[in-house]
Amino acid sequence: MKLGRTAVVLGGSTAGLCAAGALAPHFDQVVVLERDELPAEAEHRRGVPQSKHPHFLLNSGRRAIGALFPGFEDALIAAGGLHLMPSLDAAYLDGEGWSARKRGAMTMIYGSRILIERVLRDEVRKLPNATIREGVSVSGLKTRDGVVTGVELSTPKDEHIEADLVVDAMGRGSSVSGWLVAAGWPEPEVRTLDAKVTYTSRWYELPQERPASWWWQHLVIMPTPDKGEHPAEHEFLVNFFPIEGNRVIACMGSWGIEMPRSTEAFIEAARRVRTPLFAAAMERCEPTSEVHLTRSTGNKWRRYDRMRTPGLVFVGDSICAFNPFYGQGISSAAMSALLLREHLSEAKRLDDEFYARFLVAQRKALTVPWSLAMARDQGYECAVGTEKVSEWRRRVIAAVSGPAFSLIVGAAREYEVVDEHFAKVFNLDESLGQMMRNPRVIAGLVRYRIRTALGRQRVPFGFDPQAEPPATDYSRNGAVATVVAR
Repeated sequence: MKLGRTAVVLGGSTAGLCAAGALAPHFDQVVVLERDELPAEAEHRRGVPQSKHPHFLLNSGRRAIGALFPGFEDALIAAGGLHLMPSLDAAYLDGEGWSARKRGAMTMIYGSRILIERVLRDEVRKLPNATIREGVSVSGLKTRDGVVTGVELSTPKDEHIEADLVVDAMGRGSSVSGWLVAAGWPEPEVRTLDAKVTYTSRWYELPQERPASWWWQHLVIMPTPDKGEHPAEHEFLVNFFPIEGNRVIACMGSWGIEMPRSTEAFIEAARRVRTPLFAAAMERCEPTSEVHLTRSTGNKWRRYDRMRTPGLVFVGDSICAFNPFYGQGISSAAMSALLLREHLSEAKRLDDEFYARFLVAQRKALTVPWSLAMARDQGYECAVGTEKVSEWRRRVIAAVSGPAFSLIVGAAREYEVVDEHFAKVFNLDESLGQMMRNPRVIAGLVRYRIRTALGRQRVPFGFDPQAEPPATDYSRNGAVATVVAR
């Protein structure tokens, strides 16, 4: 059922492209307005500086995009995306040492942000009633009697487009809230928490023949649990992240620590992280870029659900942006777009009831990734914003969050039920609260804690971080390990 003649999407990035897929069945035409000139291939562009860093496409995001664009995942893999199982294909350094390698409940599609966007653009261009207009800047909203009725463009003729529905997908820096205020709406309430995350990346081409010891494709180094004296680089979250075209993105990030900006500083910092493998891997590869650094990483939730903005909805970072470390942005945006399509399918008209129902459902959906981000970022002393907690609460979160995460990861190695639910939480299919209220999960955590205290865990852990990560697949290891590997 068509709900209107024209829908306009502000922004041609992943959120906007997903929104176009959601709108297409319900409007005669969908117009995507993008300020940049879009490349034909998977290339960087000015409007997406974060494309130079790793991006995760979580299971929830994969399903949402697949529902909007059937065949998307196959197209992404055909274009070079990698379908991997992190527990089997990634070397993971957590706690005191390397984790064991084994099969798990979670799989992921690895690929660059620019590849994901290129495939999405191809999908949108297949829609017969969708148009992507490039090189177009939006200068404001058109409104009438408290309803958004279209957009104004910065063109020589001061063009405007009338629209039955406008979708803001302009990201963190969206100007829409200011345009609403100028048109008479109140400032939206904004919830913020900036944990001063900075991350820096460099792209590399892998060697044509990988060393025999490189059974892994993804290398992950978590911050140290050591509370004593140690190099600042031991606090880094590190990824050697595989993407299409036999390439990787070497990335280092931290909470509240100055990160290297130059090539020389990047290489020196890499040599001081918790394992020599990261720098050694970089040295075997051919660099293909300079060092790229990003600071704009704070969590920010514009509470449009507490306002009435008929004619206008929001997806992606324009409404809720997350600390990029947690890989929630693309998937959350895709889920909002799919939710929008579902509510459009149920609506008979774009009335107050439609907007109220959609905003309530979107708020509930955004609460899951928001709560996950808060669960860790509120523990950092450097964090600032409206969601900063009292010092005693911060200390409790800081003391508990790291060990709790390691406990869950460890128990997931031993017990399928913990692994399954942890995968659901990581992939935004279940909240952390739901997981921790599950009696079977709690039982698994308790059993794992007891077995570990007795030195009787089934799967060994804590392998020497100065050595190569063990290649052994412990998936069928039924014997009880009585000694922790060191």
